[in-house]
Amino acid sequence: MSDASAQRDTVARLIDQARGGNREALDHLFPLVYAELHAIASREMRGERPGHTLQPTALVNEAYLRLLGGKASPSWRDRTHFLSTAARAMRNVLVDHARARNSQKRGSGLRVTLEEGLAGQEDGLVDFLILEDTLTQLAEAEPRWAQVVELRFFGGLEMEEIAEMLGVSTITVSRDWRFARAWLAEKLGEAGSGGGSESG
Repeated sequence: MSDASAQRDTVARLIDQARGGNREALDHLFPLVYAELHAIASREMRGERPGHTLQPTALVNEAYLRLLGGKASPSWRDRTHFLSTAARAMRNVLVDHARARNSQKRGSGLRVTLEEGLAGQEDGLVDFLILEDTLTQLAEAEPRWAQVVELRFFGGLEMEEIAEMLGVSTITVSRDWRFARAWLAEKLGEAGSGGGSESG
């Protein structure tokens, strides 16, 4: 068994123990998943200006505290579910920071880089709050598409992992990903050009 496979098995075992109420398992889990969480945090903050008050390491720490949430036993089903929940927690942290900054000055001050044609803009940069609002619209229109974007772009999961988590085929996930990218590119392009974005 490779080191990576052994680590995945250990993570799965610790998550199972944590779900059963073993708090010590959580202490052992964090160091094992830190690298993956930091990679997610870096993706979340991709394109952000240097010197931003919230750095990836701080984002990981704050999100992890939210993941624990004071609960005796977290409800993560497995590693994939844990990473997707972590990605959502990090997005929530960034939204809170962006909105706090937005209340003090125009614009959230947090811009992220969207690759693979997601942004609908040449430089790929989009204000984080605009992105969050657009993803909320997508979740209302096509919930599974939004899940695929969150798991793929923010969580960094492979198509096969997403398919397993959502209970659909890899082909379906690939199709959802393609349609979601086109949808977001159009909506974010409208937002960036000042066009109307209220149409369904």
